[in-house]
Amino acid sequence: MSSNAAVPKLTRKDFVTNQDVRWCPGCGDYSILAQVQKLLPELGVPRERIVFISGIGCSSRFPYYMNTYGIHSIHGRAPAVATGVALARPDLDVWVITGDGDGLSIGGNHLIHALRRNVNLTILLFNNQIYGLTKGQYSPTSEVGKVTKSSPFGSLDQPFNPISVAIGAEATFVARTHDMDRKHMQQVFRRAHEHRGAAFVEIYQNCNVFNDGAFEHITSRDKRAEMLVDLRHGEPLRFGADQELGVRLNPYGEAEVVRVDEVGEDALFVHDETRHDPTVAFALSRLAETPTSPTPVGVFRAVERPTYEAEVQSQLGHAQATRGPGDLRALIESGSVWDVA
Repeated sequence: MSSNAAVPKLTRKDFVTNQDVRWCPGCGDYSILAQVQKLLPELGVPRERIVFISGIGCSSRFPYYMNTYGIHSIHGRAPAVATGVALARPDLDVWVITGDGDGLSIGGNHLIHALRRNVNLTILLFNNQIYGLTKGQYSPTSEVGKVTKSSPFGSLDQPFNPISVAIGAEATFVARTHDMDRKHMQQVFRRAHEHRGAAFVEIYQNCNVFNDGAFEHITSRDKRAEMLVDLRHGEPLRFGADQELGVRLNPYGEAEVVRVDEVGEDALFVHDETRHDPTVAFALSRLAETPTSPTPVGVFRAVERPTYEAEVQSQLGHAQATRGPGDLRALIESGSVWDVA
């Protein structure tokens, strides 16, 4: 289809399939699915140019419920499969759906390399701090001391902070949202889609069967004002019911919560998501050690860098222009070769 062809007017119904949605009643995945289906018609991208790629886990059923192209791949390998799709077809919109277990355990290696390469992918990581599909084992984001079927005396593992991992891997777009705020999810998903390069979004998602209420300390309506720090580009970081709280950087470069009436607004940190150096974004990601203390949500980092597939295409174009068509047989038989009797 020509990129200049008019895109038919689409609605959410155009992105809904005839598959029965097989998540537990009350699962936060329903909310995420609904917001993606509502957002896609507004993006003006034809369905035949959209691909959803997942690994293994509850979240990885997602491609079945999207009336687009989709690949339900293998455990942890969704970023690797998606990289291949993006390289072969840079004209496509490629989304990766993964979870805290799928993306940060067996798939951790694939995730960080897709991020550092800056492959043009929109990666949504559902974080419920538990293995839901396999019935409640602790995951790479479960808190220390988590009692589960696989850690009956409490988990001993230090959990990953997904935002810190993404920033450390040099992702050019990093954000966090949660399944209890539909408007915020749509805003973050839209920003991630608009970004050229590797866009990583962590979504706090409730597993009401195996880890119910994991994020209620910050996402419940009566807690949000005091516990969610909304990251607004170019503005001082203030929060609280009366904006009485703020965030500043201490002399060690660490982000800390303060009372505005004690330090003054001039002492607060002014958020700049476009800072190329990731140091401050990383400091913000460490503000909340666990989701029981004030937690930043929104866009941590949004910087520009050449995409991996664009650089690959540039290399191929240069080689074609300067060296002519390649000879695969000559390449294979060049250099050190052996004849095996």
